[in-house]
Amino acid sequence: MLDRESNQIDWNLLTKLREDCKDSFSVIFKKYYKDLVLYAGNIIRDQLFCEDVVQNILLTIWNERHTLIIETSLRAYLLTSVRNKCLDELRHRKIVRNYETQPYDNLQYNDTFDYILYSDLYQHLQRAIDMLPEKQREAFLLNRIQDVKYKDIAKQLNVSQRTVEDRISKALASLRIELKDFLIILLIYVILSIN
Repeated sequence: MLDRESNQIDWNLLTKLREDCKDSFSVIFKKYYKDLVLYAGNIIRDQLFCEDVVQNILLTIWNERHTLIIETSLRAYLLTSVRNKCLDELRHRKIVRNYETQPYDNLQYNDTFDYILYSDLYQHLQRAIDMLPEKQREAFLLNRIQDVKYKDIAKQLNVSQRTVEDRISKALASLRIELKDFLIILLIYVILSIN
């Protein structure tokens, strides 16, 4: 009952937000900011980063208030957004760590170029993933990044395994389209570096 009342309050706040009501934004900010920072802190132990992430997500809600579509509850939307940004940051930090452990004196031109190319691919991939519909993105990240099996994703999302397969298949098709130009450049580079 409390969840239903809270969801109704959130929908009312979102409705007023779409009408440019700054007070509604303030209420949303005060209601969720602290909990979202704590939630982010469970994923990444970096207080400043967690605060920045939550502030940016809440700011995005304000900036996109006229076009924002939330298919779940506001709370679920915010938690998912925070989780996705934290996971993106963890992946990014892992990449940076891997390159930091390489000795600089062993870096050749190709190593530097490879890093730039990989970094560029990573950025293109992140943008393409961010453009996926929320349900496809969620299933894709669980399977391809967290290595969760289709059947376990189906249980977690409370959908059929066929639905999970369909979402991931559609996500992969969209990513192929979004990244096709970049992948052609990458293929040419690989061919040239073999010769």
